[in-house]
Amino acid sequence: MSKNRLAKAAAAAAGFFFLCALPGLNCAQSSPSGPVPTPQGVPSVRGPKADQGQTDDFAGLKFTDGQQAKIDEIRQDIKARRDAVVKDERLNTTQKEAMLEGYRRLENVQVFEVLTPEQQIAVRKRSLARRAAERQQRPSQSK
Repeated sequence: MSKNRLAKAAAAAAGFFFLCALPGLNCAQSSPSGPVPTPQGVPSVRGPKADQGQTDDFAGLKFTDGQQAKIDEIRQDIKARRDAVVKDERLNTTQKEAMLEGYRRLENVQVFEVLTPEQQIAVRKRSLARRAAERQQRPSQSK
């Protein structure tokens, strides 16, 4: 049963990736407006990559009371799942890191689904800008 949950989480994460990547590719081909500036996001305190400068693509959005309640519920659920993974002594460090990363992605997908279409567009733009900045940094780090 837990394999099904992991498969669903992986499918949701892949769906979120393609949801963000494909519309951005279409926009990038049709609008030669120049590079998108790097977002000024708040560093995320979630997941194993939090201390590596990862940004929160949802920072700065204004949520309705209903959205905030749903987001709080999602975050509490994911936090409980993460805590269970951290305490599970049957998993090695690599497995724990993979599970925590999966839960981070699942949380992002679920929060993204709560957003209005306008908010989703803003998050996609931030995400694409962050990825572009990361791609530009990678080649310079290998020199």
